[in-house]
Amino acid sequence: MAKVEVCNMSGEKVSEIDLADEIFGVEVKGSVLHEVVVMQLANRRAGTVCVKNRSDVRGSTRKLYRQKGTGRARKGDIKSPVLRGGGVVFGPHPRDYSYKVPKKVRKAALKMALSSKLADNSLKVVDNMDLPEIKTKAFAEAMAAMGVDTALIVTTGEEKNLELSARNVKGVKVMPTAGLNVYDILKYGNLILAQGAIEAIEGRLL
Repeated sequence: MAKVEVCNMSGEKVSEIDLADEIFGVEVKGSVLHEVVVMQLANRRAGTVCVKNRSDVRGSTRKLYRQKGTGRARKGDIKSPVLRGGGVVFGPHPRDYSYKVPKKVRKAALKMALSSKLADNSLKVVDNMDLPEIKTKAFAEAMAAMGVDTALIVTTGEEKNLELSARNVKGVKVMPTAGLNVYDILKYGNLILAQGAIEAIEGRLL
């Protein structure tokens, strides 16, 4: 088991905690992380883009003028894709981009993402993360004391003052353990875990 320092919001060490090697000490495979991140981003796509093809454009289907004898290039109806205001050929239509990666792969990728943060010394554990009041300045000072500029902060879900204080700080995201995912772990430079959240993470992944 890996030993990690537990600090307070002032950045001072208060104790140590053992992290399970089955979660925080696994071999990191970039291909697995890539597969899950691509899936997450695909699942977030709205897929609502839509253009009109020639059957959707309003207008007559009558041929603009006769085929031969005018000296001009031949033309069909006014909705033709070659004309201004005509339909689009093979344009995008609403579709669902989402797909699923096997559950075992998603779980393995989450373990790898957590392990990569520990290996890079970018993982911090804090004993009590809630603030006495909703104050962005106090939160910013706590982040500075811990030497962190960008971070994903994982809470137990009860730290409401922390969530409200952090929502206007650039480069910081706060989420409960239930929302923990590979993309957000890798996106932010540091991972800060509430000590109480570690038990929930281990219960989810072991």
